[in-house]
Amino acid sequence: MPRGRPDGFGADADDRGSPILHVDMDAFYVSVEVRRRPGLAGKLVIVGGAGPRGVVSSASYEARAYGVRSAMPGARARRLCPDAIFLPPDFSEYTAASRAVMRIFREVTPLVEPLSLDEAFLDVSGAQRLLGRPAGIAELIRRRVRDEQRLPCSVGVAPTKFMAKLASTRAKPDGLVVVPVDRVLDYLHPLPVDALWGVGERSAEALHRLGLRTVGDLARAPSGMIRSALGEAAATQLHELAWGRDPRSVVPEHVEKSIGAETTFDVDVDDLAVIRRTMLVLAGKAAGRLRQAGQVGRTVSIKVRLSDFRTLNRSRTLGTPTDVTKEIFETAWSLYEILRPGDRIRLVGVRIEGLLDAGRAPRQLALGGRERGWAEAERAADAAIARFGAAAVRPASLLGPAGQLRGADWTGAPGPWDAAPEDPTGENTDT
Repeated sequence: MPRGRPDGFGADADDRGSPILHVDMDAFYVSVEVRRRPGLAGKLVIVGGAGPRGVVSSASYEARAYGVRSAMPGARARRLCPDAIFLPPDFSEYTAASRAVMRIFREVTPLVEPLSLDEAFLDVSGAQRLLGRPAGIAELIRRRVRDEQRLPCSVGVAPTKFMAKLASTRAKPDGLVVVPVDRVLDYLHPLPVDALWGVGERSAEALHRLGLRTVGDLARAPSGMIRSALGEAAATQLHELAWGRDPRSVVPEHVEKSIGAETTFDVDVDDLAVIRRTMLVLAGKAAGRLRQAGQVGRTVSIKVRLSDFRTLNRSRTLGTPTDVTKEIFETAWSLYEILRPGDRIRLVGVRIEGLLDAGRAPRQLALGGRERGWAEAERAADAAIARFGAAAVRPASLLGPAGQLRGADWTGAPGPWDAAPEDPTGENTDT
């Protein structure tokens, strides 16, 4: 039985008093790619950039056996797993899959707190009368996600959010762990000390030097010892977690504050034509994500990281909110032209902030403007891409002499200068 899934913590465990679920999709980005291309099942698959500055966004469990992990440099992943199939991230596809999965969660309970595209907390206290015990609800969710979306997930069932997340991590892959309320410490204390939130590599080393290797060791250690090693705030938090105490409730509202995209070049660039095309692609990605989410934004911002790692940011608030690529790109490019850093560029990003529901946002037609224009054209392009694939529609400025795509796919597939597309959730740990 996998580590962390001992007898007594399976689906038949006593789940009374354990209404919190943590659902975590298994190798989510890879699983979505396998769903699209079943021939990839069971193979060494890595989603992310393989270039010198590319980053692993997700890896199949077969690739993980070679030591490949999320957030690892792509070049290192290639060395560890030279036979792996590298795929560019397609966040539009992952976002659509995430939305479908979250819809299943919300059909079970309204108390859903998404943490990222691929994980969420659920409080099923109110669903038990209709759907039964928490472990049964967890199995229902796993079955529906697999049957309806053809994706695997793991679920932790526990009295608190911390314990539920801990349980789901140790249920992977494609499993279920139930932590009964009266056996929290039986489950928690034998685990390694780095299982606790907030204990990273350095903190773990500091605790190991004190002879504290398990959560139980830390729980029973004098508080002064922990404070001297990690400080007051960390010591207090870890002491609470080590005794299984976590008072946080599931908070269902999760409002996106911004949507954007950024990319790190394989080689620092100063060619304005390359930078301009890059920003056009990024504006297209950001606008597409806005339209998918049914949102518009008031403020366009750019991020430029120079070769010496200095990062410059500029923004402009528009007169009316938008989800139109042309408007976002023209604003972003004007900001860049004003900035003109005069140095080689390592990274560039485009982001839209001040988000509003598209159906409620004011729309203003410019004096003498056409009633139908770029917005309608881009929605038509979205429909064509959804039906015929990413290559169906793209701006002419991204095409080379023979109609070949120059630089990057309009919808987000990286080209030679788009090595590490941003994960729009801000999370780069796909488990």
